[in-house]
Amino acid sequence: MRFILIDRILELHPDQSAIGVKNVTMSEDFLAHHFPHRPIMPGVLIVESMVQLADWLIRASSEFTRMGQATAFDRIKFRNVVRPGDQMKVKVSLTSHQGNLASFNGKAYVDDKLAASANFTLTVEPIDPYITSEEAQKLFRMMSPIEETVT
Repeated sequence: MRFILIDRILELHPDQSAIGVKNVTMSEDFLAHHFPHRPIMPGVLIVESMVQLADWLIRASSEFTRMGQATAFDRIKFRNVVRPGDQMKVKVSLTSHQGNLASFNGKAYVDDKLAASANFTLTVEPIDPYITSEEAQKLFRMMSPIEETVT
């Protein structure tokens, strides 16, 4: 991942749902050009944060043997902008998992106001060609200790 868009995982319920946060700071690379005089987080990166949180849900649910890659999006809606200084709370729920396809509903909030929502599908595949299970677990523990997160 070039941009890690989830700073902390607050809750993770294996094979069900997850909640995470992204603290949007003025030092984010993507804000330099979007837009220089009134920076906002690009909508595609808001949706990417949902995808990344869903990927963490897949990884943790499979004991870090599998991961998800985005393959389809539906019903993407943007309702409010996300600006530097905002803390964006991201929520994802697994809506179906058949074979190697997992479908999710994602929502992003700022100050309890819905900023964006999307339905999307991830292809679930082995994690090994991309990252080792141990490396994924180490990064996950930095984001939120497993003992406190997985329930």
